[in-house]
Amino acid sequence: MRPLLLGVLGCSLLLSVEALYSPSDDVVELTPSNFNREVIQSDSLWLVEFYAPWCGHCRNLAPDWKKAATALKGIVKIGAVDADQHKSLGGQYGVRGFPTIKIFGANKNNPEEYQGGRTSQAIVDGAMNALRSLVKDRLSGKSGGSSYSRQSDGGSGGSSKDVVELTDDNFDKTVLQSDDVWLVEFFAPWCGHCKNLEPEWAAAASAVKEQTKGKVRLGAVDATVHQVVSSRYGIRGFPTIKIFRKGEEPEDYQGGRTRGDIIERALDLFSDNAPAPELVEILNEELLKSTCEGSQLCVIGVLPHILDTGAAGRNGYLEVMIKMAEKYKKKMWGWLWTEAGAQMDLESALGIGGFGYPAMAAINTRKMKFALLKGSFSENGIHEFLRELSVGRGSTATLGGGVMPKIHAVEPWDGKDGQLPVEEDYDLSDVDLDEDFEKDEL
Repeated sequence: MRPLLLGVLGCSLLLSVEALYSPSDDVVELTPSNFNREVIQSDSLWLVEFYAPWCGHCRNLAPDWKKAATALKGIVKIGAVDADQHKSLGGQYGVRGFPTIKIFGANKNNPEEYQGGRTSQAIVDGAMNALRSLVKDRLSGKSGGSSYSRQSDGGSGGSSKDVVELTDDNFDKTVLQSDDVWLVEFFAPWCGHCKNLEPEWAAAASAVKEQTKGKVRLGAVDATVHQVVSSRYGIRGFPTIKIFRKGEEPEDYQGGRTRGDIIERALDLFSDNAPAPELVEILNEELLKSTCEGSQLCVIGVLPHILDTGAAGRNGYLEVMIKMAEKYKKKMWGWLWTEAGAQMDLESALGIGGFGYPAMAAINTRKMKFALLKGSFSENGIHEFLRELSVGRGSTATLGGGVMPKIHAVEPWDGKDGQLPVEEDYDLSDVDLDEDFEKDEL
């Protein structure tokens, strides 16, 4: 019995080491079983941290998160989700790295990303700003709740701003002729399972639209009213969900019915159909800004001078970056490159400093933080670097000065090998070198 007892104690000790929050804290521990009750159905403002126990940044945040929770007790709710253990809950809200903080305000189905600092004071300030905004909206009569609703008396069905109401008249043009991917629910207003799915479908629609930039859409058809399109696809039970892609036969949706399941499947569909992001040469400040704006990370490669590698060598490095952009396209990061020496202010801010090419940095332009590739500039090396960053394990630093450095306008690479500068010819025919040499000697 002793080995078994020791094993149990060992597991208990491991769990206690990993737990960042305890029942004695003012931070509410949230799980799939209590999240809907505590957060979604609540009238309170919530700040929720999605974390992983092994994440170093999460451990650093924990003391300030607890302190903020105590300061805001009775005013704003502070919660935490172990998204490593409850992956479905993290996926439901598009969590891709740790820690991620979301603000659940007026529209609980579409939380906002918290963009503030990570100190207790900054968290409290951010919470109070969000609370003031919530109260102002309520005073003006604005409602943040989903307007997606159906008539239980067999009416025409309904939609919210993000769930598209589909009919016999608009289905072909809206869905079949669209370049976007569609998940379409066929429902009956009297169907109990359809009513249970309604809030999940509405919440998923908002999240999917935002995370795929509208490239994957969710729609709904009242099959009791719009029988032409419903019979075309052989709808026999409710709810039935089908996936539509342009030029392909529709397929049955086989996933779960929670918003997390729906979002996960939608993101997979987006990843399958989305082109890889373009790898862009940094030619000016506006181009860098437009590529990085709206992206969680911007990945920048600093490649050796063309005279050091030639066109073949440079294209080899670019090919590696293109393959990584394809591999990580689901992240919707920005991808850029520049030649060594072309953007010296940028290199200086990143601490690259004129040697060690090729080099790579990943920049979060919203937080002005960056991380440098320490391993090899290869598919395996870059994959390991980006994988660590995406789960919150990478080592980061503040960008020099806390602002983006000056970006210089340069000419684009012409795709050719480099050429040494042509030296100016000097006419020495009228110079008597021997005579001058003799004079110098004297």
